[in-house]
Amino acid sequence: MTAHLRSVLWGWGLGLVTLVLPLSQGLAQRVREASPPNIIVFLVDDLGWQDTQLPLAEAPSALNRRYRTPNQLALAAGGMRFTDFYAAAPVCSPTRVTLITGQSPLRTRVTNWTQRENEETSEPYPLVLPPDWNRNGISPHPAAHAFTGPMLPQLLHDAGYRTIHVGKAHWGAVGTAGADPLQLGFDVNIGGSGAGQPGSYLGTRNYSEGTVSARFRDVPGLERYHGTDTFLTEALTLEANRAIDEAVVRRQPFFLHLAHFAVHTPIEADPRFVQRYLDAGLPPVEARYASLIEGVDKSLGDVLANVERHGLTANTIVLFLSDNGGLAAHTRAAPLHVQNAPLRSGKGSAYEGGIRVPLVVKWPDHVTAGAVTHAPTITDDIFPTLLDVAGVPDAAKQTRGMIGRNLRGLLTGTARDTLPAAAHRPLLWHYPHFWGVNGPGIEPFSAIREGPYKLIYFYGTQRFELYNLSTDLGETTDLIASHRAEAARLATQLRTALHRTGAQMPIDARTHRALDIPALR
Repeated sequence: MTAHLRSVLWGWGLGLVTLVLPLSQGLAQRVREASPPNIIVFLVDDLGWQDTQLPLAEAPSALNRRYRTPNQLALAAGGMRFTDFYAAAPVCSPTRVTLITGQSPLRTRVTNWTQRENEETSEPYPLVLPPDWNRNGISPHPAAHAFTGPMLPQLLHDAGYRTIHVGKAHWGAVGTAGADPLQLGFDVNIGGSGAGQPGSYLGTRNYSEGTVSARFRDVPGLERYHGTDTFLTEALTLEANRAIDEAVVRRQPFFLHLAHFAVHTPIEADPRFVQRYLDAGLPPVEARYASLIEGVDKSLGDVLANVERHGLTANTIVLFLSDNGGLAAHTRAAPLHVQNAPLRSGKGSAYEGGIRVPLVVKWPDHVTAGAVTHAPTITDDIFPTLLDVAGVPDAAKQTRGMIGRNLRGLLTGTARDTLPAAAHRPLLWHYPHFWGVNGPGIEPFSAIREGPYKLIYFYGTQRFELYNLSTDLGETTDLIASHRAEAARLATQLRTALHRTGAQMPIDARTHRALDIPALR
């Protein structure tokens, strides 16, 4: 072959590559756009708003500098962080039920955490009794003291998704159908049951407390790791990646609900990370807590690395969030109730520390990298958003009448992101229970936030409190006396919403009549 001929052929080859490469890239892009996106909900138990290296306040705090969470930082750098995102409740089960049903605790009547079948988990409180709430959580079919309705995993399964649950479930009480994720629409269940915490994080203890009375807290489905040094967070991560691999082999889009037991009690040290925090001089319990946080961050990184290995990053939406505010009332090192600062109080409380939580969403080519939103949003919004993202048929029908809103426009920049625009959509909380640990705001309450204003009504002392969160994030100055008209308007709105949704009200222990939100003048 002459040099001239080789040159001609080489030129033709380059021309062909130049023509074909953009076509193939364009085809790949169209295939990605036509395929339903994979969905990962990465839910961390009891993770507080400040339990991350990722700043969610105006400036990094001392707590942000304490923790090491590089994968959360990377996720936010490639997606959107929410500074004003809220859990649907200050404790776990109600929020978790809201996430997979789209219904507020006001409607599901799952207003407290569940445990054994028909068991009352509310602690006694002076002069206030809990309502007859759905103590069994949710159920796939009509059942006593349980909520039944369309559920996210079943809807996604019916739309062709491989639905995977890994970790803590806690949607239904032990001994009920709702305790089994496989009965709620999941194809795979690893570790999920009616337990709200693990018996232990240690593989050497078989993830068990070891007592008969606490046997229901043993984590199922992890027998291959029994007797090993594999920490629970790592075992769940390995199983989540195994389930992703299987979905890829099946050529199915997947919905992975990876719900870590960490950072819930028992606060046991993740041996992979604890020493760095001990060396930094943290009290032992705080070093153990920080190691749990870093462990779930490593899990996030490992799962996303596996998604990348399969070439699925561009067509995967990832949500990183928590089910309620961080633990601050017990177990932690003294002083208590400041573990979520600058937010006030923590888990179980009506104050911001009990309900404001992290949310980061990454969706390549849809969500602008490094975006930040201050729009007030809540767990109720996840269900309608994911149905839309997944292209579920009749999604609008499934979400009709829900309090939550579809955040897709906010995520993609096609909706306004301002507090005035969000002011017309109030956020609501209803916790007619006493969690059982004394602390600021830890008592039966209902609350409403509209724009910057948040109104709380405490049933036990029959008092209102009003705060302007735009100027007083720590809820230090009660404006109830100076902003009476604003408080009265919000009180009326809160009472109307409770009545409209049929929320069950706490009971006056003296009269045995349902309490109500009084009018303010």
